[in-house]
Amino acid sequence: MFLIGQYDSPFVRRVAIALRLYGLAFEHKPWSTFGDADKIAPYNPLRRVPTLVLDDGEALIESMIILDYLDELVGEAKAMLPRGGAERRRHLRICALASGLGDKAVSLLYERVLRKEQLALWVERCQAQIGDVLKVLEAERAKVTTPYWLGDRIGHADVAVACVVRFTREAHPQLFDASRYPALAAHAERCEALAPFQEIVQPLEPPKG
Repeated sequence: MFLIGQYDSPFVRRVAIALRLYGLAFEHKPWSTFGDADKIAPYNPLRRVPTLVLDDGEALIESMIILDYLDELVGEAKAMLPRGGAERRRHLRICALASGLGDKAVSLLYERVLRKEQLALWVERCQAQIGDVLKVLEAERAKVTTPYWLGDRIGHADVAVACVVRFTREAHPQLFDASRYPALAAHAERCEALAPFQEIVQPLEPPKG
């Protein structure tokens, strides 16, 4: 199977790291949604990443759908998300907040680099949403006394948060002050020290308007 997308995307990086943590072999196609849209279109008409193309040609789109498939593939004992119940819902909530933060951070980046005149109302809204989500994630992470949200074992929530924190810090350094978010900063540092995170990484390369 092969994974489409560049690793400066927190969504693509999240999937690639999960593949590594699961020990699943894959080929990487570092295609850009801007420069390589025509290459992506046959696999994903939305021309979005990540897209995971399976050995039989089936293409999975959206990171949560891809990760759900990977969890099923490796089995319940190894899956990085609880199978059901309140614990699963709690972790899915963290994943959803991280994904939403990533969406807003990407939107704000595009607003800056692709529009000659930024729309102030949109910028302010994105910044408010990013700030509010960071506050909630900081409070949630500060409650957790174990190394990861799942205890001693890394889970999808951990990967999602770490990837989006890195992206936000690189894309909008003025919006992430480690002194304001010490639990998130420590969480990101712990994850980034792991081998899959150090292997699956790419400096941010924003599109040019």
